[in-house]
Amino acid sequence: MPEKTYDWLGEVPLQWNTFLDTPPEESGPDEALVFVIPVPYDSTTSYKGGSREGPRAIIEASMQLEDLDLELKRDISEIGIHTTPALAPQVGSPEAMIANVRTAVRHAAGKGKLVALLGGEHTITVGAVQAMAELYSDLSVLYLDAHADMRDAYMGTRWGHASVARRVCEISPLVQVGVRSASAEEISFIKEKSIPVFFWPEYIGDQDGLADAVTGHLSSNVYVSVDLDVFDPSEVAAVGTPEPGGMTWGQVTGLLGAVGRRHNIVGFDVVELSPSQGPEAGAYAAAKLAYKLMGYATHR
Repeated sequence: MPEKTYDWLGEVPLQWNTFLDTPPEESGPDEALVFVIPVPYDSTTSYKGGSREGPRAIIEASMQLEDLDLELKRDISEIGIHTTPALAPQVGSPEAMIANVRTAVRHAAGKGKLVALLGGEHTITVGAVQAMAELYSDLSVLYLDAHADMRDAYMGTRWGHASVARRVCEISPLVQVGVRSASAEEISFIKEKSIPVFFWPEYIGDQDGLADAVTGHLSSNVYVSVDLDVFDPSEVAAVGTPEPGGMTWGQVTGLLGAVGRRHNIVGFDVVELSPSQGPEAGAYAAAKLAYKLMGYATHR
């Protein structure tokens, strides 16, 4: 990547602490198509904490990405990527944090921006889906996660990380992929409501078969939520609740690429990176995944 300079400080290399290290003249909020919104929140985490440090680590790692994506054969950054200030954590109330995410996403998406949330714990997805459902009457949600997240309540709250998918399916149709951990209560609810869930590794067909099966359940407008623990820990270990037997990089990106070709991705989140729990390679993988999702969502 070329070095960035700033006229007021002379011709010296600088870092901007923005996604992809994009300087202000290339990432104004009016011109940029993508709004990257960091949400450093992890107040309902039940196992290993630290996902509040995820957004910072992802943004720092993104500075090492090449602008050119070899798979898509284009410089994705040309669409314009604006990094907003981080949302202040509301540690006393998950509902308050969800409400703030909803407001931020509704404001950005209402202006025609592709919203890219960087978490933080998975709870932030609820606010994003609430906002998108107000804007898109035919919204559906693709939810990649090792865990079902279908408990009606957990540890005294209905708004924690273990209940995210349950709250989301009350708002919009939901498709889950990569699930390999669930309680009896969750399995019962999934069956009762006939929610499309692609358990892993129970469902490992060919790449096209998986894409066909998943996208067949999605509507025209799709919000994508990726909990990084959907990956096998051998690929992304830096998560708060790792689960063996997960998806590979190629399986995840192959599916998301197919979704982008067949549907309109209106926004997405990449959540649950806990940098202290694994190698720094996890932050780089998260940054690259977010960048590729920007490309998949804007290929048209």
